[in-house]
Amino acid sequence: MSKIDAPSVPGPRASREARRDGLAGFIALIVVALAVAIAAVALLARDAGEPVVLLLLAALAAAGMFYLFATAIGLVRIGEAPAATSPVEAYLATGADGVQIRRADGRVIYANEALRGLLGPGFDPSLGIEDTDGLGPAASEALFRLSKAAAGGYEWEEEIERPSGEGRQSRWLRISVTHLDIPEPGAGRGVRHAAWRVEDRSPARRDEIAGDARPASAAALVDALPFGLAFLDPAGRLAGWNTALADLAGLGPAVPGDAPATARPALADLVGPAAAATILATPLPRLSQRDGQPPGAELRLADGARLPVRLVFRRDSDPSALGTIAFVPVEPRPMPAETAPEPSEARLARYFDAAPVAIATIDRSGRILSANSAFTRMFAGSGEQARPGRQRLGDLVDPRSRAQLDARLGEGPAAADGQPLQIAFGQNGERIGRLYLSAIASDGEAGGSAIVYAIDATEQRDLEIQFAQSQKMQAVGQLAGGIAHDFNNVLTVIIGSSDLLLANHRPTDPAFRDIVAIKQNANRAAGLVRQLLAFSRRQTLRPEVLLLNDVISDLSILLSRLLGERVRLKVAHGRDLWYVKADVTQFEQVIINLCVNARDAMPDGGRLTVRTYNLSREETQKLRDKALEPGDYVACEVSDTGTGMPAEVLAKIFEPFFTTKEVGKGTGLGLSTVYGIVKQTGGYIYCDSTPGKGTTFRIYLPRFVSEPAEAAPSQRGERREKSRDLTGTGTVLLVEDEEAVRRIAARALARQGYQVLEAGTGAEALDVLAEHDGRVDLVVSDIVMPEMDGPTLLKALRKVNPEMKIIFISGYAEDALKSLEGGEEFQFLPKPFQLKELVAVVKETLGG
Repeated sequence: MSKIDAPSVPGPRASREARRDGLAGFIALIVVALAVAIAAVALLARDAGEPVVLLLLAALAAAGMFYLFATAIGLVRIGEAPAATSPVEAYLATGADGVQIRRADGRVIYANEALRGLLGPGFDPSLGIEDTDGLGPAASEALFRLSKAAAGGYEWEEEIERPSGEGRQSRWLRISVTHLDIPEPGAGRGVRHAAWRVEDRSPARRDEIAGDARPASAAALVDALPFGLAFLDPAGRLAGWNTALADLAGLGPAVPGDAPATARPALADLVGPAAAATILATPLPRLSQRDGQPPGAELRLADGARLPVRLVFRRDSDPSALGTIAFVPVEPRPMPAETAPEPSEARLARYFDAAPVAIATIDRSGRILSANSAFTRMFAGSGEQARPGRQRLGDLVDPRSRAQLDARLGEGPAAADGQPLQIAFGQNGERIGRLYLSAIASDGEAGGSAIVYAIDATEQRDLEIQFAQSQKMQAVGQLAGGIAHDFNNVLTVIIGSSDLLLANHRPTDPAFRDIVAIKQNANRAAGLVRQLLAFSRRQTLRPEVLLLNDVISDLSILLSRLLGERVRLKVAHGRDLWYVKADVTQFEQVIINLCVNARDAMPDGGRLTVRTYNLSREETQKLRDKALEPGDYVACEVSDTGTGMPAEVLAKIFEPFFTTKEVGKGTGLGLSTVYGIVKQTGGYIYCDSTPGKGTTFRIYLPRFVSEPAEAAPSQRGERREKSRDLTGTGTVLLVEDEEAVRRIAARALARQGYQVLEAGTGAEALDVLAEHDGRVDLVVSDIVMPEMDGPTLLKALRKVNPEMKIIFISGYAEDALKSLEGGEEFQFLPKPFQLKELVAVVKETLGG
């Protein structure tokens, strides 16, 4: 038994034994004093001391007679040691349960050794059980209720799990509080004491967890819980609940699993929108606690009352379920509501609060009389929550809309004309809403009242803006596509003619520089056309399986030259990078454009970082502020330490023809081209910029997953490593409706040794092929042609010769090539092209 440094409360038998011990000691003291006195008198004066000695002997004899009499009647016992403890204390000291007895003021007067073993070595027996730290913060609610029972004079019982630690398992403890009346000296009746008892329930609980109990015991245990328990689906609705919650909130039997989700009550219906939002928004396995206490709320009972509860939430690892939530009462028994409406009124209030549309009632001055949960959620970002009875509707809207709203309310009943009122609200008025007013007949109150229906139109406005932007992009794309075909044919003739002229002129000829200038400007015009098609997402892409690390490594030397000496280039390759499928040439253009823009943003030099890494599906789900579809992506970041961009510029950087550069130094198509290429590839691009600190562009391309045979990256450098000998042999059928392009291409192929057959349409090409009995090694065909386009011609050629090789050339093919993706093999050369490129592709296709 632990000795507590506090006065002990003796029992009745202990008091009697204490009085006997005191009396025996007093008699023994008198006998000793008399004996000493007799000896002293006898030694000092033998003659004169005789009367005194006789008197003392008489007193000693009287004392002895009194002692014998006290012993005979049991007042004094001889040879019996006083008991150290009472039988009750001895029993409690040897028991397996922990016991602690405390006065009404909370002071501990008794604690046995078993209590220390159950609560851990860190338990201080001079403190109350609820003050120990060994039970963890999760037990704070149960200990609080036990403390209130101890202070309130009623019995209570809780089961608590003591957390596991180093070298020990978790233990389940049943802690109960009872009360004893113990008499004390001087008290007319027994004094009330609180007796705390701690019982180890670990073996039984482990058997239940191990499955020794019957299968139905788990459901029975949930229904037997003294507090409400519910299971939430990802939408925040109750998928199931126990009997205690059904009785408290009037939920009735559980809804079948195949019933529609709207048939199940929402968490906000039980605890209000604010507490429900806290639960649904937490990404943690357990709900965060303040000061060791779970967050509080008010549970709406079936009779309209409010029961203060603590919300203990645990998130589920299964994505099809949100988690489990317990509604633990703060008080041992429900508190009476201040006002308990009739059941019909309670149902009406619940329907009003559960409506998906934001609804509120206001008086003529605009003061909010009542509001449902949807109304509170809608205006939650306005800096203040809607507080019925103390707030005006105008306080929730942006100041720019407040005057208009006050004017409408000042019209009285005429304001309820069914016409919506457009308002702005939110922290900075960034959200848009519509208000509909409906008058209610006056019920005798001053000013009457009206109903306000509010609809958040922010998403609709954003969609309208996006639609307008897409319409603008589509219009520009149609314009670009309309001119691209003819314009690229013209540029092909100019570039091809320049190549033929350059082949016949030496660099020392006076006309050589002029021909070079013509070719350079034609190539520049071709680049502008490609940019127009790129940002409008109408260019013809030839995607292949790539490793972005390889692409950036190949570009690093070129980028170093473009950036100059003042800008330091740092490349950080991600490890084990996934494959992507993209047009390598176009992606190189994306990286070059971003790096050149970064260089221009650092006129005094700086650091440019290109980084690649993998982004898993779980990580994309955390990017809630971005419209990024969940999935696996390969990310590429281009970051600089330049001047950065303000918010108003950042919002327009991807728009075509928008530029902040001086006249003549930028076309405004660079970033719009980047945006179009990334979007056409199926990826996403975002930009973060801070003025004075720099800019970061992040590109997310979808991960390419296929069979191992398909996953190998393409050999991009194969064509570049081919021999420069472009001569060859064979018969080539050239199909091109533009005569000038056909003539230039035929001359270039004939000069390299090929026999060239010409046709102006697809039908004419089939006739030429029939005249030569199909003895054609290769067909070079335009895609967009009258009568019969390129893909249709290819299908007809496959019927004549399934092994026929073909090269498509086009300046704008739109979606014509999509019909050939089903296993058809062909090469593609975009217009305008240089004659060397045409000859090189022909030789490569023929296997030269």
